Amino acid sequence: MTDVRIMGVDEAVTRADAFDVRQTVFVEEQGVDENLEYDVHDEPDASADHFVAYDGDSEDATGEPIGAARLRESDPGIGKVERVAVLESHREDGVGRALMEKVETRARERGLDSLKLHSQTRAAPFYDLLGYDRHGEEFEEAGIPHVEMRKSV
Repeated sequence: MTDVRIMGVDEAVTRADAFDVRQTVFVEEQGVDENLEYDVHDEPDASADHFVAYDGDSEDATGEPIGAARLRESDPGIGKVERVAVLESHREDGVGRALMEKVETRARERGLDSLKLHSQTRAAPFYDLLGYDRHGEEFEEAGIPHVEMRKSV
């Protein structure tokens, strides 16, 4: 496993790092329309929590940003995990798991009872391993097959 440090985003510099990872993974690699990738939950005054994974274990944002995720409350007591992205060079290194552990910890701190997410279908086995359950049929989002998944926290 890569040494990885997960930081909650509370400064513009780390927010930019999260956006850089998302730009690379979703827009450049997967061809998602940039207008769909960024939304009101990315605004500085939005109530969403953003997370960045950095390569290494230093205490500040000096490592390379290698992963990102976002958490927001979608309904009372229900969090929605979104924009989970890990650079291709760091997949299978435990970065996604570390991000999701941090997201789930934050969800509990916020008093959320459960989480839901729209997993790309090809990534659903990863979330299965983390204890998420599939709900409903496969659907398309941003031109990519997805499935809704849920977990109590």
